[in-house]
Amino acid sequence: MGPVIGRKAPPHGAVEAAAARLGARAERDAPLGARTTYGLGGPAALFAVVDDASDLEAVVGAVVASGVEVLVVGRGSNLLVAEAGFPGLCVVLGRGYGSFTIGDDRSVAAGGAVAYPALARATARAGLSGLEWAVGVPGSVGGAVRMNAGGHGSQTADRLVSARLVALNTGAERTVPSGDLALSYRHSAVRRDEVVVEASFALEAGDRAASAAEIAEIVAWRRANQPGGRNAGSVFQNPPGDSAGRLIELAGLKNLAVNGAHVARRHANFIQADPGASAGDVYRLICEVRRLVEKRCGVELMTEICLVGFGP
Repeated sequence: MGPVIGRKAPPHGAVEAAAARLGARAERDAPLGARTTYGLGGPAALFAVVDDASDLEAVVGAVVASGVEVLVVGRGSNLLVAEAGFPGLCVVLGRGYGSFTIGDDRSVAAGGAVAYPALARATARAGLSGLEWAVGVPGSVGGAVRMNAGGHGSQTADRLVSARLVALNTGAERTVPSGDLALSYRHSAVRRDEVVVEASFALEAGDRAASAAEIAEIVAWRRANQPGGRNAGSVFQNPPGDSAGRLIELAGLKNLAVNGAHVARRHANFIQADPGASAGDVYRLICEVRRLVEKRCGVELMTEICLVGFGP
């Protein structure tokens, strides 16, 4: 299927122990599904926003002491959360990790919470080229590194120099060169227990007008070819040498529906959530699309989105 998180119950007392360590830094039974672009699903048993090094140290201490399962969340554009929610500690980088700097050598250091589209626009305005395509990636810098996000013929690996990672289960910090991150299609060596606190990029001198025109063209293409509404972008990874959307369409599944969820007519690799839909509707439709594509086309699709709290 693809990445599934929070399938098993946490160790007995882990959430309570973590909550006791974090105190006012964490919220119990906090909305999680509502923070995603689907807007569906249940709460996180425990939720903490990390705004600075002190918060990060406190979270590490709570995880080490309790053994609670951790889920690092960015902008929620690549998640589907089950109605049962996530049974562990959800961690989100806050404003303290939401800024970036541009060096005289055309390098860019960006916090993990920086919105990728905002970074694309800002670097273009600064006369730098190389991240224009990222205007179409509705996630954070940290999420982009973790997933090696890409689009329009480019990917994060093309410009990434290094990433600074902190392991939430040990507190160990490491700065890893891009070449050591095993970056491939929608994959990296960033572990689930690690948070990307900063990433460094190398850009080129560009032309502001040309970059603005490229960004406008990408935005216009997305509006013309991808549906709006509640979705998480591409649901399935493209198989080698093929397109998941093409296979879904070939299988005759455009507009296939399960209750309040349906395969988008405009782009078959998008699953839309209509008013009244549940996370379960979307999940069951994902499973049905996988089953029918394998049956009719002989290809097993893997999910690109992360599934949180669903059973096997």
